Amino acid sequence: MDLFQKCKDYTLLEEVKAAGIYPYFHVLESKQDTVVNMEGERKIMIGSNNYQGLTSDPRVIAAAVKATEEFGTGCSGSRFLNGTTALHIELEKELAEFIGKEDCVTVSTGFQTNLAVISAIAGRKDYIFCDKENHASIYDGCKLSYAKMVRFNHLDYDELERKLQEVPEDAGILIITDGIFSMTGDICDLPRLVEIKKKYGARLLVDDAHSLGVLGETGAGTAEYFGLTDEVDLICGTFSKSLASLGGYCACSKEVADFIRHNSRPFIFSASITPGCLAATLEALRIIKAEPERVTRLTEVAEHMRKLLRERKIKFADSKAPIIALFTYDQTVTLTVCKRLFEEGVYANPVLPPATPPGQCLVRTTYTTTHTNEELEEAADIIAKVFAEFDLIEEE
Repeated sequence: MDLFQKCKDYTLLEEVKAAGIYPYFHVLESKQDTVVNMEGERKIMIGSNNYQGLTSDPRVIAAAVKATEEFGTGCSGSRFLNGTTALHIELEKELAEFIGKEDCVTVSTGFQTNLAVISAIAGRKDYIFCDKENHASIYDGCKLSYAKMVRFNHLDYDELERKLQEVPEDAGILIITDGIFSMTGDICDLPRLVEIKKKYGARLLVDDAHSLGVLGETGAGTAEYFGLTDEVDLICGTFSKSLASLGGYCACSKEVADFIRHNSRPFIFSASITPGCLAATLEALRIIKAEPERVTRLTEVAEHMRKLLRERKIKFADSKAPIIALFTYDQTVTLTVCKRLFEEGVYANPVLPPATPPGQCLVRTTYTTTHTNEELEEAADIIAKVFAEFDLIEEE
């Protein structure tokens, strides 16, 4: 059989395009911001993860330009060899201090961070317990580790405990959870997870990709939000959201960080983060530290949007995060709703199976510190108009 037969048989793409409801790869023609130019038209952007609105901040842009002029466009090698710059060391130090850990390892992307960390820390004789709604990078990191992965139902910590009771006494245990779950904005019950971790002698990894710059008094993430920084062993995340750049990190103890640096294949055999990305991340981090009111404002933005949606009788998943998932249920309806939103001037993201169970499709919307109330009201009005077209407005 031809290896490429599966490609020839893949007709769904053309079918969706023929129906005029293909939702992906829209072309951005401006900076990522609350309002963007996309395919020649103005769109209110409620579909990015630019939580702190720093991708278009002049200070972040200037830092990236300056670093590129000083260090060049790339490092032409891995961190392990010639690819470590003064910027890498500076960023790791400042990020570790901000999160509240002894050390920090930076990795070329957020996705790669979970591959690098999980595959280095867990091995064939170990067990990894994974919330079913954890990010895809966590699942791939588990596969790469060769550890036995055990999934538990989303936020079902009673089930997690039952499954932990079956682990052999001589096995290492790693529990992994997203801090904020990316599709619905659910926040993990970290106090319960810490309690379970201690009871079963496990280690705990929290993926803060959607939590850094979002949760906690200073925006340091899920552990700060719950006051449990010392109890979380590994705090991972990305630079591509609140930190307005590209790359990832793992904040942990020095001994664990050194082990990852010297034993992680995804870390050792990948080119290091470019100077421009490092400098942009550093500047974004410093802005968040210097302007903690940005975190408060982000919460206010999300709460205001929830209020606007309630007033318009739009049903959405309850959350405290700047992720608001709107219920659209049917796959074709969801794709068509996103098309209509786009036509009316709002960009949002469809969430379809397998990211959701069948019949529970969503339109995922996300918000930014720099969204104005006027932009939110305009977006809410457009959402209400489009949802009414598909009988998605809640009845009294």
